[in-house]
Amino acid sequence: MRASISIAGSTILPGQQKTVQVPVASLYTHTAMTMPVHIVHGKKEGPRLFICAAIHGDEIIGTEIVRRLMKLKKIRKLKGTLLAVPVVNVYAFLKQSRYSPDRRDLNRFFPGSEKGSLTSQLADSFIEEIVHNSTHGIDLHAGSNHRINFPQIRANVADPPTKSMAEAFSVPVIINSALRDGSLRQAVSEKGIPFVLYEAGEALRFDERAIRAGVRGVISVMESIGMLTPNPSRRAAIEPLITDTTTWIRAPSSGVLLLDVPLGGKVGKNKKLGDIADPFGIHETVPIESPVSGMVIGKLNLPLVHQGDAIIHVAHINGLAGIDTVLADFRDGIRTEWINGT
Repeated sequence: MRASISIAGSTILPGQQKTVQVPVASLYTHTAMTMPVHIVHGKKEGPRLFICAAIHGDEIIGTEIVRRLMKLKKIRKLKGTLLAVPVVNVYAFLKQSRYSPDRRDLNRFFPGSEKGSLTSQLADSFIEEIVHNSTHGIDLHAGSNHRINFPQIRANVADPPTKSMAEAFSVPVIINSALRDGSLRQAVSEKGIPFVLYEAGEALRFDERAIRAGVRGVISVMESIGMLTPNPSRRAAIEPLITDTTTWIRAPSSGVLLLDVPLGGKVGKNKKLGDIADPFGIHETVPIESPVSGMVIGKLNLPLVHQGDAIIHVAHINGLAGIDTVLADFRDGIRTEWINGT
């Protein structure tokens, strides 16, 4: 018989599904605060995967991905254990803010400290209750500050188990990005746990394509690590493009941003991407040109810009022809697959 698991003093038996409220520091009104964790503890041994969202409280796409995931019937039949945290930063989520009430970015305070700031205590609780009970991890994020991201994975592809998870997620591009000090990805990686970060959509908005890609990606990862039985009717995983380098293109002048290139679009070096127009129509428009070739993985949605603002994020891709193929496979998969629990 498989052993039970304990989260925040609550015992979950093999074959049991349970929601546990992990206590975190109270508000100054003495209102109790908790971090909800949905736990599915399978009857059979297997990986222990955590999935978390809203480390930044305004990045709500991940919360919806977790909600849809937990509605899937197949989740009840998993091997191993699933720890799903729809809202990590409950304080920031209530305020619809990226930051905790103490104005700190939670994703710069891991692994945290039980005697530190409010944000540091929250980080410590997550590490102690969730990460220490896991063998694999997925973190769900979205663009910030009026920016929107094309579905992408950020991971350390030099680690074979992590690379395998990243490829299984089946989004068009994988960014082999460096670890940030104080990030959850750094804290988890230092414990030797394979971990990927999914970026898609924008803060305080739902994007159906990004949500569907996220649900499908999590399910694909769970199948790849042996938690779920693969669906034989599902389309084969796409072959994502992998890059080590990205560039934020900045506004050459101040004014009104008029972009001609969409998210996921391919751009050539020195090609025109759009214009910066004078809001009063007096001066000539200033063209925006790309200094690199690649795929647009992020862009600014706010059309009012100052000179130097980051407006377009490009992943360096040398073989531009491959972009069309991977995008076609990605769109077909999102359009044809059942991912809403039926």
